[in-house]
Parts: sequence; C-alpha cells; structure tokens
Amino acid sequence: MTVEKIEGTLLWEPSQQFQDATNMKKFMNWLSETRGLYFETYDELWNWSVTSIEGFWSAIWHFYEIQAKTPYKEVLSAKKMPGARWFSGATLNYAEHIFRNATKEKPAIIFESEVRAQGEYSWDELKKNTAAIAAHLRSLGVQQGDRVVAYVSNLQETVAAFLACASIGAVWSSCAPEFGSMSVIDRFKQIEPKVLFAVDGYRYGGKDFDRLELVKRIQEELPTVKQTIIISHLKDDLDLSGLTNSVLWNRVISQNRDAELSFNAVPFDHPLWILYSSGTTGKPKAIVQSQGGILLEHLKMGGLQNNLKQNDRFFWFTTTGWMMWNVLVSGLLHGSTILLFDGNPGYPGYERLWKFAESTKMTVFGTSASFLTACMKAELTPKEQFDLSHLKSIGSTGSPLPVSGFQWVYEKVKEDVWLFSTSGGTDLCTAFVGGSPLVPVYAGELQARSLGAAVRAFNDYGEEMINEIGELVITEPMPSMPIYFWNDENKARYIDSYFDVYPEIWRHGDFIKITPRGSAIIYGRSDATINRGGIRMGTSEIYSALESVQEIVDSLVVDIPKSEGQSYMPLYVVVRDGDDLTDEVKVRINNTIRKNCSPRHVPDQIIQVGDLPKTLNGKKLEVPIKKILMGTPIDQAVNLGSLINPDALKYF
Repeated sequence: MTVEKIEGTLLWEPSQQFQDATNMKKFMNWLSETRGLYFETYDELWNWSVTSIEGFWSAIWHFYEIQAKTPYKEVLSAKKMPGARWFSGATLNYAEHIFRNATKEKPAIIFESEVRAQGEYSWDELKKNTAAIAAHLRSLGVQQGDRVVAYVSNLQETVAAFLACASIGAVWSSCAPEFGSMSVIDRFKQIEPKVLFAVDGYRYGGKDFDRLELVKRIQEELPTVKQTIIISHLKDDLDLSGLTNSVLWNRVISQNRDAELSFNAVPFDHPLWILYSSGTTGKPKAIVQSQGGILLEHLKMGGLQNNLKQNDRFFWFTTTGWMMWNVLVSGLLHGSTILLFDGNPGYPGYERLWKFAESTKMTVFGTSASFLTACMKAELTPKEQFDLSHLKSIGSTGSPLPVSGFQWVYEKVKEDVWLFSTSGGTDLCTAFVGGSPLVPVYAGELQARSLGAAVRAFNDYGEEMINEIGELVITEPMPSMPIYFWNDENKARYIDSYFDVYPEIWRHGDFIKITPRGSAIIYGRSDATINRGGIRMGTSEIYSALESVQEIVDSLVVDIPKSEGQSYMPLYVVVRDGDDLTDEVKVRINNTIRKNCSPRHVPDQIIQVGDLPKTLNGKKLEVPIKKILMGTPIDQAVNLGSLINPDALKYF
C-alpha cells in the first residue's frame, strides 16, 4: 500500500561510493591539491563559491582546462550588477570545446521523432555536417556578430547548424515550429538575421503540420535574410518555388562535403545566442548571452551539478523554443551522447518516453514536472514495464514538482535513482537551484543552490529570510547573466527587468523558500509569465493575437497552479457593446491563440466580465488577480489607490 509522503520526507541519500565517484568530489579533491582549499561538505563548498566568486570561477576555468587562444588578464573587471565583465582579454570558441570530445567509440547524438525512426549521428558525421554548413554560411557573407535564426524542430540537423554558427562567431537564435508566425516574427525581426533555417513541417500527436506557408510569411517580414535553408522533415520531395531565395539542407551538405571545420576565436563576452523572454510587458526581450559565459556555466552545471560524464546518455524533453534545448546541446561539452526526441511525449501514450529511455540506454532522463505527474495520473509503473537498469538520474524542471511526484518516481520508476528538481531561467540559461550529487533528496524540495549562484530569499525590504517565502534574488554576478538585451539603449530595459526592486541585486521573479538545511522550495512565478508544456509565453503575446477577434475589446489571462503540478488557465474577456460571447466566438478565440501563439496556450475556460481592473497608467493586473484567485486578500494583493477602476476587482 502506498504511504503518503509529506514535504521534507527523506527519499534518497547518495552512498559514500556514489559520492566518491562524482565529478563534484573530483573537483573538491582538485581544489585541495592545487589551491590548498579543503571542503568537507557541499554547503561549505557553496559558501566559498559565492563569497569568493573570482576564485571559484577561476577554478572552473582551470579545472576544465579552457582552451583560450589568448589568456585572460583578470577574472572579474567589475563586481557590480549589471556591468560585471568576466575574463577580459581571453579569446575562445564554444564550438571548439564541443569538438575536443569527438570520438569514434560512441555516437554524438541519438535521435527519434514521430516522423523519423530512431537513429545515430556519429561525431564524425556531426563534424562534417557542421563544417559544410559553416562553409556555406561563410559563402553567404556570414561573419562574427551576424545573426542566424532557425524555425526548426529538435533534430540532429539543428545541432549541426547551431555549432556551425558558433564556430564562425555568428549569433544563433531559434524558435520551435509550434510557434505561430506572429510570435516568430516578433522575436526574429528585432535582431535582423542574415540567414534563416526552417523545417518544412513537423508531426505532433500523429498529426502533420505543414509550415512552408508560415515560412513564406516569416520571409516576407525579415528583409535582411539573404537565404533560407530548408530541412526536409515531413516530406522528401519539396517544392520550394513559393519561397524566396531558398535551398534544401541536403544540397548544401553535398556541395560542401569536403569543407574543413575551423574555429574563430572570439572575446569571452562575444554573443553566442539570443534567447527570449516571454513578452509579458511588450515584445519578447531579446536576451544575449556570451560564448565564454555559457561555456563556463554549462561546464559547471552539467559536469558538477548534474554529474555528466563521457559514458552518459543525456536526455531532456524540450523544444528548440526553450532554453533546455541549449542546455541539452551542452551535454556534448562533457563528451556525453545527447538524446533528441521530437514529438508529443504523451502519444500514443505516456509510455513513449520510457520506451525511448529503454531503447537508448538513457542514463539521465530530463523532463518536466507536468510530464511526471501526468504519468502518475495515468497510473504508469515504468519499473515494471521497461528496462531502466542504465538510468542513474531523473531531472525535473519547468514548474515545481509536487510531493506526490517525488513519491511516484521512487515508488514506480526506480528506488535507487537520483531525482533532482531544478529551477532557473532563460535569463541565465541555467538552473541556479537544483541538483547536487552529494546531498540527500527530500520530498518537494530542490536539493541545493548551485555553485557560484548566490541565491537568497528576500522580503520587500531587501532582508534575507530563511524558512520563509520571499523573492528569489541573486546577490553576486554570474558569467552567464545577459551581456545585454538586443537594441536596448543604455540597458534601460535590462535594468528595469531585474534591478528595479533591489538596486544592484538580481530579482528573478520567482517565489522561493530556503530551508535551514540549504535546500529550497519554489512556489512559482511572481510575475505573469505563463509556462505551459515547456513553452513560455508572455501574456502580451496572447493579447496581441486576440486583437484580430473583433468582438473582444479587452482581455486578461492568468495561469493558476493547482495540485499535482497542474494548472488552470482562464481567459477573462470584455466583449464589445452589442456582441455576445457565443460558442462561435469562443472557437475563434481558441483558434487564434492556437495559430498565432501556441496550441498549449489555448485557455482552459473563457469567461466574460464587465470590466478589467487597471492601474492609473493603464497596466493590467495579472499578478494581483492571480494572487486574489489563489486566496490572497484583496488589500494584500493590490493597492486599491493605484487603480483607475477598483470596482472591477469585485468579480475576482
């Protein structure tokens, strides 16, 4: 009989043998041998890493033997946030560090999609295709700093395209093909790309979605694009006559099959890629992260926090529109084989990914809290249905994993597995609270704050709290923090996004509690970002899509967490005088959101209201409304004096 676990119940402890074999222990031994630094516990190591940040990040540089064409002059030029400058003088290349792990002994990539049967991509094939694409990009005039964008699925070609881009020093940016054309254009148009990669379509849940018409629309809105490279995914015999300046991927590869791969050494803070915020207060912010910053952070996160090794087979279920795709690719930095899956993880049943884990001999299974809870509700018992003998760890992210989800993993998946729940963000492209292979797992808790991440819980007065819920802040700079937002004059939007509440201290937008033992509990977003099925979308993108529905004059959407990791997303609408919210209007609303935003952001319920509350300067009250619907008293959720129409709150 299942015994109900409560929050904080001990579920797993690493044996001494397990700890001694970890990269974390190897790093601690290296610190004692080379620097005379002795740490007995993870907590001692973490405290040093956030109080001696220059010493810590210098140690990461040398422990991982960073290959720099020119050495750094100093670790940290300025300690303040924003404005910290890391490893000035150093030049390097992210892609070069990937390919120093090339070997003939094992594949670089194992892939599977709803279209393609499972297959392998050798390191040699990855290198040759990366070289071919890089040569072609150079022939188009792509240089350091030029932007290359991709409207692509999670495929092996996508990895090669990204690495080709990075090898040149061009700047990569991608969106998943589930995104509607408007969402893609809002992102890509800001950065004026020179080349576009795109798939012809994708298959999700057994249904095909042709994307060539949308690619044509995107081309029309991106006049800076010189050429579009089409990856054939749904069909082999593509007709590109309706597209502008387009060429097939296979043709590019065949024409450049003899190209040699080379690497341009770029400054440490040279842009590697552009990720996007969710557009809560306008168009999505184009977040620029550096080659060197991401290199160090992903070596630390993958190698130390997640314990990735050369013999690992590393998987995370993700799309190319989520930062976890970038994290998944970084598994190659450790020589691990990365596992790509493209499609619906629940089709034809939730057994699909567990079968994938069995057939690939997966060692690290990364997924979302919602997937694990869905498997639980479907009453799956993976340990009885599949051979998971190779599985060492399970990672969970995207939203807080409930206590019952922790319990289900240990009862129904594997008793001796290391389950690490993580929380971080697109903004730093990492998990700054998550796994540590040296500490126990407690139900409902994230094991520890990551090394080099000075994470604290602050109250409204900027005071640190322990064992109380507060704002998640980071009090010391990290190398993977954005170097800037694209087209953000004087960093005004950057400062407003993270430093408007606590000057020179990063406020992330999550609620967190740090326990006395150093673990953490995340309570969801304190802003209005909506994360559904791994696709992050800002409310403003949904509102923008609804402008085409003539009957709707105003709208407000919130995502309310429920038990078992699920959520309820109602859409409140004000209709035009003389119109009604008929079933036909509701269908058009849903179709509009599905087409222009994503199918995962179709609301659970559409509710007509007479008026929506707004601040004196016209801003919608998503976060206060969410708090009120979750039970917070009105006078604690919002200052009524700041509203232009406080009576509108009565409904909520």
